[in-house]
Amino acid sequence: MVKAGPDEKVYPVVKIAMVVNALAAEGVALKDALAGVAISKEALSSPATRVSLNEVVRCYGNAARLSRDPRFAYHVGLKFHVSTYGMYGFAILSSANFRQTMQFAVRYHQLATPVAEISFKEERQRGVWTIAPIAHPRIDAVLYRFIVEMQFGIHVSLHRDIMGPAFRPRELTVTYGPPVDAQHYRQAFESDVRFDRPDNRLMFDARLLDGAPDLGAEITYAELVKLCDGLMEEMQLHAGLAGKVRKILLVNSARPAGVKVVAQRLHMTARTLRRKLRAEKTSFRKVTDELKMSMAIKYLRDTELTVDEIAHLLGYGDTANFRRAFRRWTKRGPLEFRGLSRRVGRAAA
Repeated sequence: MVKAGPDEKVYPVVKIAMVVNALAAEGVALKDALAGVAISKEALSSPATRVSLNEVVRCYGNAARLSRDPRFAYHVGLKFHVSTYGMYGFAILSSANFRQTMQFAVRYHQLATPVAEISFKEERQRGVWTIAPIAHPRIDAVLYRFIVEMQFGIHVSLHRDIMGPAFRPRELTVTYGPPVDAQHYRQAFESDVRFDRPDNRLMFDARLLDGAPDLGAEITYAELVKLCDGLMEEMQLHAGLAGKVRKILLVNSARPAGVKVVAQRLHMTARTLRRKLRAEKTSFRKVTDELKMSMAIKYLRDTELTVDEIAHLLGYGDTANFRRAFRRWTKRGPLEFRGLSRRVGRAAA
């Protein structure tokens, strides 16, 4: 799980862009749709743009206030498709069976700019999605409902993409009470909606999980999962205090900075740095080791550098120490790992 602070810009801009476009269709000016969000019109369409959870929440709050459509959140959610999510979406589409699809969607949900936690299980012949908006000071009752209903729309749309356009939930439950227009919910959501329940849940016939995806392909799926792993690693690199430590260490990996130097650059003492990293359930040594391991794997997989050269690039004065460290990380020697990864790559090609 990637632990990003609410102001850290680590997520794609797509969710903000979808909401802004839907508001524009209602005649809402861009400056109003993006009030409190420092993003240009050009940046909304750039795949390189990264945003924070705070910016996403502010944009949702603007939409909840400005839209004239009482079902705006759900209707925007229905506009999301697997292609909206890039590699994450294409991996969902390529999964070879629907149960694998559900597990993947939960495991890599961080790639979808999560303003809600999601989980999936099967019970009593039903597939059950549970949706819990994140704890955030700006998420009041109105925004809570907005997030839940938008997530319902997203789930319905993605299920239709992978299971067919006839997909319908059997039932939806929400934790909030019935709004003044509750009588219209059944028609709007094409499903029974039950209020004042313990959880926000979307339920469907579990027999649908026995079907086979039309575009499922194990080899393609495996390759896309690797790409998603890379995206998760990139996100982790920039998330939290640990992410700031990684960025400092990356500046010159051949002469790695010690904890005191890193702490000074972060304007804190080494003791404070260690304490704050413990709060993120990590340590300076663990962050350093994980970064070196990730870089070593990339060098071995993607370059022709010798083991001696890689050891030097990672700051090891003695190649034997690098070999021992790499075996501790992966249970294999560097050359054995390189050979295995190349064989696997050829087999998948």
